[in-house]
Amino acid sequence: MKLNDEREEISQSLKLFIALSRVHRFVMDATNKSIQSNGLNPTEFAVLELIYHKGSQPLQQIGERILIASGSITYVVDKLEKKGLVKRIPCPNDRRVIYAQLTGEGETFIASIFPKHEKVIQDSFGMLTKDEKNELLSLLKQVGKYEK
Repeated sequence: MKLNDEREEISQSLKLFIALSRVHRFVMDATNKSIQSNGLNPTEFAVLELIYHKGSQPLQQIGERILIASGSITYVVDKLEKKGLVKRIPCPNDRRVIYAQLTGEGETFIASIFPKHEKVIQDSFGMLTKDEKNELLSLLKQVGKYEK
């Protein structure tokens, strides 16, 4: 009997993994489509969103916060700079540190598209009640891979 219980638990875990993978793909497809409709790729959007909500950021910390390699950050910031959405600002206290900051155009742009992004995410989870969302969030936190 113990072996059957163990097999059933493994089977449930595999089903959960598949369900989570499908939900992740569904939500990411919807958000990426929305992001790309604004002429950005997901990494560019993540950089703009971070700076929009947290203010100017050192280039080194941007990579850590959005989980991409530091070399990629330079490339992404270059692209955003060419689009006129961000600018580089040297740190007055440490010449080795460069900050990425939104330009006026970048601020206006992200402020205009972020509500649509929020709506896409809300629509992705719209079938859940507030209590169900809280329960799901609590369960995901228990898995130990999700923080805040």
